[in-house]
Amino acid sequence: MREFTAVSLFCGAGGLDMGFDHVGFKTLWANDFDKDACKTHRAWSGATVICGDIEEVDLETVPDCDIMLGGFPCQGFSLSGPRKIDDKRNKLYHQYVRFIKAKRPLVFVGENVKGLLTMGNGEVFEAIVNDFAECGYDVFTQLVNAKEYGVPQDRERVIITGFRKDLNVKEFRIPEYEGETITLKDAIGGLPEARPEDVSDAAYSSRYMSRNRKRAWNQVSYTIPAMAKQVAIWPGSPDMIKHGKDDWSFGEGETRRLSYKEAALIQTFPSDMKFAGNLTSKYKQIGNAVPVKLAEFVASAVRSILENSLKG
Repeated sequence: MREFTAVSLFCGAGGLDMGFDHVGFKTLWANDFDKDACKTHRAWSGATVICGDIEEVDLETVPDCDIMLGGFPCQGFSLSGPRKIDDKRNKLYHQYVRFIKAKRPLVFVGENVKGLLTMGNGEVFEAIVNDFAECGYDVFTQLVNAKEYGVPQDRERVIITGFRKDLNVKEFRIPEYEGETITLKDAIGGLPEARPEDVSDAAYSSRYMSRNRKRAWNQVSYTIPAMAKQVAIWPGSPDMIKHGKDDWSFGEGETRRLSYKEAALIQTFPSDMKFAGNLTSKYKQIGNAVPVKLAEFVASAVRSILENSLKG
């Protein structure tokens, strides 16, 4: 099997990179601003990981590659927070464009939240896609839910894939998953009771208590967020009780959040994955990641197109 080379921007702990790695894409070089995430990535990938501001990276120091990966920061696009078109974090995709123009990979893959589609009445998304296309790529977009690709989690994300025009790719779609739904019981049901030091004990805010935060064992998880205090309730906790609009309370008995280790398994990281940093940092790295299993499906679809195009 041919090994394709990859460069990864906004790499985080490497969920996207790891999924691609599993199907024959080797990450040579990666960048992120988070020191703990960089340390985590180095530990499993062996890649050259440059920790720092992407705007300060000298493109001459970045290796050529077959594919460029990048889950560019999405906080400014999220449906769960303020959606500011001028949020400076929304401009980081321009750095992704800068790298693509300079390195001209065969293909690039970007990932972002569903909210990107409707930001500024869709004009932001249209501008982003046009910017990528003007780099000389045929660009394809697809809204997917990770639960439909073997991930035990409701997590809707936009996948943006661009193939260099000389490859003459006119159609691309991530195939439908044909396996069974993976539930919380499948993913974390066999784990021993979590250690207190592995579980966030931050106070529960009024926002947190404004809706149900528990999914049952036979369901998939809510989206794993980057903020530890917003992580959902462990499915073995008592059911939450609704008192009225935006007013819930915990049931009788012990209630706790998912541990960071449980959250990592729900994100389909390997069970022996080690995350650098303190507890808050670990939750952040896990919540910011692309689920590894979803990344594998994207990578397999990309690989198939690449092999056929290069063969011709």
